[in-house]
Amino acid sequence: MTTEKAGTPQRSAPIAPTHGSIASPKSRATFAEEKGLIEGNLHNGIESGKFFPETTGGLTDPYAKDDVKNIAPPADGKIASGERPGAAYLDKTDVDWDKHDVASGASLDFVWSFSARHKYRRFNYFITKADWKAGEPLTRAQFEPQPFATFLNELQPYWGFTDEQMWPAQPTTHTLELPERQGYHVLLGVWEIAETDKAFYQVVDLDFVTS
Repeated sequence: MTTEKAGTPQRSAPIAPTHGSIASPKSRATFAEEKGLIEGNLHNGIESGKFFPETTGGLTDPYAKDDVKNIAPPADGKIASGERPGAAYLDKTDVDWDKHDVASGASLDFVWSFSARHKYRRFNYFITKADWKAGEPLTRAQFEPQPFATFLNELQPYWGFTDEQMWPAQPTTHTLELPERQGYHVLLGVWEIAETDKAFYQVVDLDFVTS
C-alpha cells in the first residue's frame, strides 16, 4: 500500500465555494454532470460521513483523536452518490459507464480540484475486488477492505494550524500505482476532513486492458 505524509503543502489563492472532486481521470460524477444526469455542480458535493468502510457514526479518528467524530458513511448501494438524492443516478447498475483504459501496475496521476477547501486528514483510495460483480450495486463487500493508497496529513490538532497549513494544495495530484486487475473495475477516492464529520466520495470507472 502507498502511504504519503503531508506536512505543509504548497498553496494557491483561496477560492470560492462547493468542495472537491477528481478532475482527472474524470470521475463518474463528472461525466454524469456533463451529460445533465445529476444536479449541476453536484460532482463537487458528493459528501457523506467519513471513515469508509465503517458503517456507523460517532467514531474517533484512530490517528488524530481530536478530529471531529464522524457521522455514518454512505450505505451499501449508495456509495457512488454519497446518499445525495440529486446524485442517485450514480448508483445505477444498468449503465455502461464511461471508462478509462489503464494497465495493471501502471502509475497514474489522480488530480483533485476544489471549489472550497477544508482542513483535511487524509485521502484514501480503494479498488474493487478481483472477483467483484460488475452488474450488482457497489457495496463494501465489492471493495477490498483496505485502501491500496493513503495520503495522510500528519498535522494535529487541526485547530492548532492555519487553514493554509491544513488545506490540500489546489489542485492536489496523487500518483498511484494501480493494483493488478483485469477488465472493468471501480476505484473509490475518499477525501476525509479533519474539521468536520464528513468526507467527499469519488468513483472512477477503469478498464484494465492488456497491451
